[in-house]
Amino acid sequence: MKKLSAALLLLSTAAIAQPFDNSLTEEAIKKRLEPVGSVYLAGAEDTAAAAPTGPRTGEQVYQASCFACHGTGALGAPKTADDWAPRIAKGNDVLLDHAINGFNAMPPRGTCMDCSDDEIAAAIDFMIK
Repeated sequence: MKKLSAALLLLSTAAIAQPFDNSLTEEAIKKRLEPVGSVYLAGAEDTAAAAPTGPRTGEQVYQASCFACHGTGALGAPKTADDWAPRIAKGNDVLLDHAINGFNAMPPRGTCMDCSDDEIAAAIDFMIK
């Protein structure tokens, strides 16, 4: 019985003597729960995110979405004039259809999901020149 009492006394003293854990304060918890970023909703009053001013040029679309594959030739993407020649021979309508709907390893719209058909056509014109 004396050993059991001594063990209980030792455990209760050890539990009380623990240093105060600062990570459990209300302020520390609020800081951990703060959002990492923010979301912009269309129509919201926010001057930080400017809306596009008009259609993008073919070069802008190419640099933003097409360069990763067509600039490096990844997955067989046409890069040089020799690569483009057989595709150009099929006609611009076929090129535009493949760019919009995807073809072989190329995803639909070439990963530029917010590009209009005209912007994609401008990017094609930029790449084949």
